[in-house]
Amino acid sequence: MTVDAWLKMATADADRRALPQLAPLLEGLAASLTQLRGGDFTMHATPRSGDAAERASAAARPGTQSAAAAAPPPVPAAAAPAGDSPGGPARPRPYTIQEFGRQLRRGGTSSVAATEACLQVIAAHDRALNAFILVLGAPALAQARQADAELAAGHDRGPLHGVPLSLKDLFDLRGVATTAASKVRATDVAAHDAAAVVQLRQAGAVIVGKTNLHEFAFGTTNEDSGFGPARHPLDPVRSPGGSSGGSAISVATGMALGTLGTDTGGSIRIPAAVCGLVGLKPTAGETSADGVVPLSQTLDHVGPLAQTVTDAWYLHQALVGHPGPRPLTASPLGGLRIGVPHRYFCSLLEPEVRAAFDAAVAALERAGAHVATVDIAHADYVATVYLPIVLAEAAAYHAATLDARAEQYTAAVRLRLEMGRYVLAEDYLRAMAGRAALRREVDAALSWYDVLMLPTVPIVAPPLGAATVDIDGEAHAVRSLMLRLTQLFNITGHPAISLPCGTTSAGWPVGLQLVGRRHETDVLMHIALGVERSLS
Repeated sequence: MTVDAWLKMATADADRRALPQLAPLLEGLAASLTQLRGGDFTMHATPRSGDAAERASAAARPGTQSAAAAAPPPVPAAAAPAGDSPGGPARPRPYTIQEFGRQLRRGGTSSVAATEACLQVIAAHDRALNAFILVLGAPALAQARQADAELAAGHDRGPLHGVPLSLKDLFDLRGVATTAASKVRATDVAAHDAAAVVQLRQAGAVIVGKTNLHEFAFGTTNEDSGFGPARHPLDPVRSPGGSSGGSAISVATGMALGTLGTDTGGSIRIPAAVCGLVGLKPTAGETSADGVVPLSQTLDHVGPLAQTVTDAWYLHQALVGHPGPRPLTASPLGGLRIGVPHRYFCSLLEPEVRAAFDAAVAALERAGAHVATVDIAHADYVATVYLPIVLAEAAAYHAATLDARAEQYTAAVRLRLEMGRYVLAEDYLRAMAGRAALRREVDAALSWYDVLMLPTVPIVAPPLGAATVDIDGEAHAVRSLMLRLTQLFNITGHPAISLPCGTTSAGWPVGLQLVGRRHETDVLMHIALGVERSLS
């Protein structure tokens, strides 16, 4: 079937089903499928583009800059429109997991005291920020008392012992509903803990509650939730990123010391970047998704958000079954080979995001890292490969409830799911072929370099409800922008971590993304710790 014939059929069927709102979405999907069908996904070698001539050429390309290029002048805060500068009450920086652990073992604090402090922050600020769907005050304090008693008896479970954590409300927690931020699942009580929750409990963690998200994790802004939008901790008219937005808020404000999220196209790394946190998407399949409501079984990943790389390491180690104190050491930056994929990935950035990224590149070069340009041949096909996979798999999972209770979904998420019902098997299989090609290309790039580096999100936190954001005078769709730099590594399964790399002149956090070789998440985190220390 041609794309034109498919579009005519799909639009007519949507009209028959009284869903005329699908028409523009289907037209956009048709354009994407046209590009997908024109793709040649046979073997392509990724060139090593590290010599001086290539780097000079890359710096001269429109939309890219060398690290040594002068940063654009900052936008004066006074000239920014209302809501452009972070507002709200100043809050002290919360404990890190590492700091809490030191004080706990010295007798300077307790799990009960830390848990009470988190619950107090929730009580004071969650009405405004809407980070939590469910707060588990009494059960959390009972877990904290048990953790303190165990430690007093000489039973230390490791770095997460007694640590107050939150969970994205996609994770099953025995005895309470797993809502996925949807009225569709408001009464779906879990009979068992998710595998990740089992690991956290064995590590001695305390669960303070379940956090808000973009409904069924199908969005990047956290504004479409059956429980209302989650709001950025620096300005409640802004998005905290998504879909793990509530989780990011909880850590950024001290409502929890760490959290678990899921990442299908960037849903851990995006909120980490725009909220000034560390967010890790491990290698595909490395952490269990059993007991987690899926969006796309091909693309879903489970991972942590935390304040520091070390804190994220503690959480990741628990998830992979190593809750004990395995130290994280920083890889030396001298001689580290860093590949920057300028084409596509650095071609569309807000000026101050570009400036922060270039400053980070310059800092790493001063520390002795070798930074060069690398190319991903099919980079322009990332979104067209991603869409058929996530749409078809999400629609398949939701088919029964779409038929029975479609009105209980938020309007925007329902339309995305309905669109997925029209993806043809032939286009799904083309996308899977594209996925294999992109994986080969990222593998090839990482055969030359120790790590890839790029910005995490091209923009700072957008206003809630904004459909577009202007970059250099041109409007771009918010959802596409926020996914643009992260979704490739869900497609390929490579581990990726976002960490802070400064703020804009108005105070908005900017994230730096590092990507490692598949099945080498631990190596990536050693590198990330070295980068974090260099940038701080």
